[in-house]
Amino acid sequence: MNRDLLRIPPTKNTLLSLRKQVKFLEDGRELLERKRELLTRLVYQRIGEYRRQRQLTREAVKEAYQWLSITSLRMGSRALQQVGLGVAPGLRVRIIPKHSLGVEYPAISAEKIPMQPVGLLGTDASLDATRSKMTEAALQLTRLGEAETALGRLMSEQKKARKQVNALKYNIIPRYRNTIAHIESILEEEERNTLFQIQVLRGPDH
Repeated sequence: MNRDLLRIPPTKNTLLSLRKQVKFLEDGRELLERKRELLTRLVYQRIGEYRRQRQLTREAVKEAYQWLSITSLRMGSRALQQVGLGVAPGLRVRIIPKHSLGVEYPAISAEKIPMQPVGLLGTDASLDATRSKMTEAALQLTRLGEAETALGRLMSEQKKARKQVNALKYNIIPRYRNTIAHIESILEEEERNTLFQIQVLRGPDH
């Protein structure tokens, strides 16, 4: 049995069914191709956004740690640790699902919570700036996380769509078309044999 052919009986009903299935597969391939193109466009858009958020995050984290170093030098690491234990969260984060071309990824909504004063003695004036910059860095990290997750899932779906298109285009549909051509050839041969037998039965006078 030829591996390029489907294992089905070579009948007229089978031929009609295969022709309908090929039309359905071709339509599916076109839809998948359009989806792949749209996903590719989205991926390129998201790559730009991801790179922008990554740069902003790098700058925010760098600035936050610079202020943390200053405060640590002025207050000492032990006092800074004690302050950190009593500080309330600086962000309110909400994660909701978002969809794009059937791909789900988390949309992160984050907002800063007004800073509460620290009641410990011996705190330095730089502490508030450090807290503010750390909150900004955390906020930026949520934006980067959303951009990175969305990009990763869109790329995964784009890769999946490309594999499906290639499978249909280079494997599945050709097998169906080869099988159709094979069955058509068999049916045509059978029809010729039938006509020949009829002519033989009628004899030379007909």
